[in-house]
Amino acid sequence: MANIHTLDPSASPLDYYGWELRRQREAACLKQGQLGDIIFCTGSLIGQVETTKKVPTRDFSERVDAALGTDGVFSRLVGLVLHSQLPTWFQPYADMEARAMYISTYQAQLVYGLLQTEEYARALIAVDHPHKVDEMVAARLDRQRILRGEKSPALWVVLSEAALLQEVGGRDVMRAQLARLLDFRDDPWVQIQVLPFSVGQHTGMMGSFNLLRFEDDPDLFYVESYDQGHMTANPQVIKERSVGYARLQATALSPEDSATLIARVMEERYGDQSESDRSTVA
Repeated sequence: MANIHTLDPSASPLDYYGWELRRQREAACLKQGQLGDIIFCTGSLIGQVETTKKVPTRDFSERVDAALGTDGVFSRLVGLVLHSQLPTWFQPYADMEARAMYISTYQAQLVYGLLQTEEYARALIAVDHPHKVDEMVAARLDRQRILRGEKSPALWVVLSEAALLQEVGGRDVMRAQLARLLDFRDDPWVQIQVLPFSVGQHTGMMGSFNLLRFEDDPDLFYVESYDQGHMTANPQVIKERSVGYARLQATALSPEDSATLIARVMEERYGDQSESDRSTVA
C-alpha cells in the first residue's frame, strides 16, 4: 500500500487525487471514518482512495466536493484520473472519440465499448488484466458519458452476428447486454444494425474499425491490434473505409430487423429454458 506521507502528487493524476483528498480532509479536521459517514461510505474506502489502492468514481467525487466544499475540484479531477486508467496507446483515441460529432463503428466480435454493460466489460477486462479490473471498468464506463451529454455524438453501429452469439461472462451477463442494446431502439442518435452470417464474405472481414467525424477537424479512421491503436486522417483511407462502411450498412439488417434478431437471440439463447432447449439453439 502506498504511504500517504511518501505519495508523490506529481507522479500521476491518481496520486494527486489521493494526496489532495487527504490534504482537504485534514484541513476540514475530519478523520477518514467521519468523512465516510458524511458521504455514505466506509472510512476504509476513503483510505484506499487516499493511498491509490482504489480509483474514485464520479459519484464519489461529487459527494466529496459537497462534503468538503471544494467547489468541484474532485469532480473535475476524476476525469483525468479515469482517463489515466485507459491503456496508454488507447488514450489518444478516447480523446478524439469524446470530441466526435459522428461515430461509425463496425464490430466483428464484441459489443462496442460505449454500449457495454458493466458486467460485460468486467468479464472482458478480467481475461487480460485481472489485477486492474475495477480501474479499467470504471474508465470504460466513464467513456459512455458522451452519449448522455448535451452534445452527444450520433453513433452508428454495425455489429456482426458473432457478437450476439459469443458468450461473454455467462448467460445472465449476455442477456443483460443484449437488453441494453435494445434500450437504444428509441434513441434518435444511436442506430444499431446486425450483420448476419448469411451475408457471407463482406468488406469488414479484415476486422473491426471506427470512423470519426468532427465539426471542424478532418475525419479519422481508427483500427487497433492486441496492444496498439492506429489513427489516420489520410484522405484515401477515409474514402475507402467510408465506402466500405456504407456497403456494410447496406448489407446489414435494418435497425428494426436487427432489434428483432437481438431480442430473439436474447430469449432463445440466453433466456430461461431447459438444458435440452439450449443445446438445440446452440
